[in-house]
Amino acid sequence: MDLPPSIGLPNGPRIEAPKGRLVNIAILGGTGKEGAGLAIRWALAGHSIIIGSRDAERARAKAAELREIAKKLPIVGHTNAEAAELGDVVVVALPATGLQATLPEVASACRGKIVVSTVVPLTFGGPRLFTPPPAGSAAEEVQALLPEATVVAAFHHIAAHELAELDEPINCDLLVCGHDADAKETVAELGRSMGLRSIDAGPLSNAGPVEGITAVLATINRRYKIKNAGIKITGL
Repeated sequence: MDLPPSIGLPNGPRIEAPKGRLVNIAILGGTGKEGAGLAIRWALAGHSIIIGSRDAERARAKAAELREIAKKLPIVGHTNAEAAELGDVVVVALPATGLQATLPEVASACRGKIVVSTVVPLTFGGPRLFTPPPAGSAAEEVQALLPEATVVAAFHHIAAHELAELDEPINCDLLVCGHDADAKETVAELGRSMGLRSIDAGPLSNAGPVEGITAVLATINRRYKIKNAGIKITGL
């Protein structure tokens, strides 16, 4: 099915949607700012969204809130495990500290699926802002916890604040890391559906440096008192 030529809110943002597949996207941790921001952008691009949470009622409440913003586009709420079952693509938007507790229970539901890790391991108030796990990156930890899924790292450095500004385009590139070319192309297509230029940033082992860019951008935001520092790749 093709996306409509343009979609948006009545008297609000109009998003020119490129042609592509419509996808059922499950967002684990979708009640958080980053997960909700991705959800609304993808919903406006025509995708169906399943908000996941440890608390099903919280997920349903967030889904209802987003439906109101998006004027009743298909957004529903479930537990993380139920969302993972329902999604064709599963997006992990959990805090880094919650991966070990949440992902094992959804491993069977994610078998054979593309899983997108947006997780950035940040520790505020310590000597280092970027604190990657022993695996090297949050994405590689996700892959270790979901061994039968195909993990792609993306969307780390797009701020929730920028996702929420629906009347403005997102002014940065999307860096995508993973071992499987077809999976990366699927994620790149999801990025393009929200107006992003997608850049293949290599294998999943490059996810650590890409996640670390978020810490740099957060520092720049704080230093210059802005909210939407981004990154673009020149020469392409």
